[in-house]
Amino acid sequence: MPQQITISVNGSRHRVQVPADRMLVDVLRDDLGLTGTKEACSVGVCGVCTVLLDGEMVSSCLVFAIQADGREVTTIEGLGDPDHLSPLQRAFIENGGFQCGICTPGQIVAATALLTEHPAPSDDEIREWMTGNLCRCTGYYQILRSIKAAAS
Repeated sequence: MPQQITISVNGSRHRVQVPADRMLVDVLRDDLGLTGTKEACSVGVCGVCTVLLDGEMVSSCLVFAIQADGREVTTIEGLGDPDHLSPLQRAFIENGGFQCGICTPGQIVAATALLTEHPAPSDDEIREWMTGNLCRCTGYYQILRSIKAAAS
């Protein structure tokens, strides 16, 4: 039976009717129209659907929407907009970290969480943190360079 939840997404509160088995990624994309968050593997191993849930990095394909009831979700759309890019978004563009666009939103959200926790990470810390975010375009060097540029 559907249940009404209230979630705050990128600072805006939303009431949504969801069945118990509806995933957060589906609510974000289908119900709220926030298509920056992608879905690829649906089992939490690729990082494409990464969002922040109360500031913590999560795979939104593994989080039931009802688990987000009363909580704050931040998607790529909440980090900046075309007129006011976040430092990471700008660094990804300037350093070649933005490639095909499938993994990029999850990469940027994950890197945002990294820089919040470790403002000046080493290359090894970046590699370890970003391990769960796969890039099929093999742009890992550009992604690393982008994160380092945003951190400096």
